[in-house]
Amino acid sequence: MKINSTVILTLVLLFLMLGAGSVSAFLGFNLGSSALTGVTTPDGRPTSKFTSNKSSNAQSGAVTLLKEEEILKIVKARIEGKTKAAKSDKQEEEEEGITFKKQKQESKSEEAVPEKLQPGFPITAESEGVTMAVQSVRYSGGDLLLRVKMQNKGTDSVRFLYSFLDVTDDKGRTLSASTEGLPAELPANGPAFSGTVSIPIALLDDVKQVSLALTDYPNQELKLEVANIPVDR
Repeated sequence: MKINSTVILTLVLLFLMLGAGSVSAFLGFNLGSSALTGVTTPDGRPTSKFTSNKSSNAQSGAVTLLKEEEILKIVKARIEGKTKAAKSDKQEEEEEGITFKKQKQESKSEEAVPEKLQPGFPITAESEGVTMAVQSVRYSGGDLLLRVKMQNKGTDSVRFLYSFLDVTDDKGRTLSASTEGLPAELPANGPAFSGTVSIPIALLDDVKQVSLALTDYPNQELKLEVANIPVDR
């Protein structure tokens, strides 16, 4: 009798333990399920990752990396550009030096070799020690070119403003003209300076002579007049 009661008690305890375990497992499962509500598993597929990364990069405007070949091409182009710029600057300096040497040689040759004058030239005007002489005339392109030489043998320097140069024809009409190479100032007891007075040919129809008149600026104490310069063709 005692054995039967002991077996029965053991079985009752075993069933109670199994029931309590089942209830605990059920409650734990419910709690876990409610806690994981809304949580999804990450997508482990590589293609989907690549697509999502590509779209996110496009949206965020991420910086794209250049290839090594493209970087080398850019660097090479910049180096070549700087080299060409340096060469061009050096070439300009050399050309300026050559031009200066040529001008210096030409001025020396002009001083050494006497100028060949046309018949009837030079035609000279003098005032207060300052001389202005027309050495020659010639036609070039669409202009009449008068070669002019000026020198100051006085004791004071003289300044000129060539917009005040009056050029008239043998009929008394004023002609427009431009100057090149004539000095803005003649130093006292200085050397001779040469330049050119250009007159458009269109203004010289039926004109046989022209005259030049120039005064100093701003004092206007002297007046140089070179009259009756023949310009026949």
